[in-house]
Amino acid sequence: MRLGVLDVGSNTVHLLVVDAHPGARPLPAYSHKAELKLAELLDGDGNVAGPGVDRLVATIRDAMQVAEDKGVEDVLPFATSAIREAPNGEDVLARVAEETGVTLQVLSGEDEARLTFLAARRWFGWSAGRLLLLDIGGGSLEIAYGLDEDPDAAVSLPLGAGRLTNTDLPGDPPDPEDVRALRRRVRAEIARVVSDFTRFGSPDHVVATSKTFKQLARLAGAARSAEGLYVQRGLSRKALEEWVPQLATMTAEERAELPGVSEGRARQLLAGALVAEAAMDLFGVDELEICPWALREGVILRRLDHLPNGEPEDRAV
Repeated sequence: MRLGVLDVGSNTVHLLVVDAHPGARPLPAYSHKAELKLAELLDGDGNVAGPGVDRLVATIRDAMQVAEDKGVEDVLPFATSAIREAPNGEDVLARVAEETGVTLQVLSGEDEARLTFLAARRWFGWSAGRLLLLDIGGGSLEIAYGLDEDPDAAVSLPLGAGRLTNTDLPGDPPDPEDVRALRRRVRAEIARVVSDFTRFGSPDHVVATSKTFKQLARLAGAARSAEGLYVQRGLSRKALEEWVPQLATMTAEERAELPGVSEGRARQLLAGALVAEAAMDLFGVDELEICPWALREGVILRRLDHLPNGEPEDRAV
């Protein structure tokens, strides 16, 4: 069957179309992405402002038209931290449903971590042993650890690259004092949860997902995305520690000229790098591997796990 997963994230609204059936890996058929940057469309109280809701409705309507054009049988629509944490999130969801017919399921932060972990486990297989997963989104950082498909520990922290850029790094380039203050804040928040994971023992394999980690790995010399999914890509803490001071002195325009860095993500790359560096340091990670699959694939895989004989059923994730 042809499935679509509609991911309303803090940075983008992404429709991924796949051909899939239980027992087989999902085959990507089409990708439609719009950079909405919901995390930057919040008012002083954290609400999604009126223009942001207008753009969200229009973007979802466009994505659903694409899904119809591509012959999608069933769409799995979900939203993450930007909607989840907005005080007017329920009103936003109601308007989206009324004007587009799409009922967005809001994933909890722990659900995000668990579904992303599932995708990583399926990608690397059982031979990877105990996995530690790190994922930096626009609004949150997800961390998960475990030996099975369901992690033993999973948390979500409000340390997304977009969120932190908007609240803590207003300058371009940012003020050095702001960078130092953010570094302290990020490390303090991550340090509070480290023991929740280390009590299970050292991981056998550390993996990372998300655009932020992919761009940082590319800066450190990893293969370009054009070389395919199956090329191994990694990121070392040493390389990251060398890049962070350089990123801190650059403007967004200068960062956008770096290899693998998109113009839309350039402004928030420094905040993402500070989170990545802190997580790798506090968890004692010298090297990690980039996983091509992440939350969207996890949602699809969980859906397929609950399809009897491949027949469509309830849309709940």
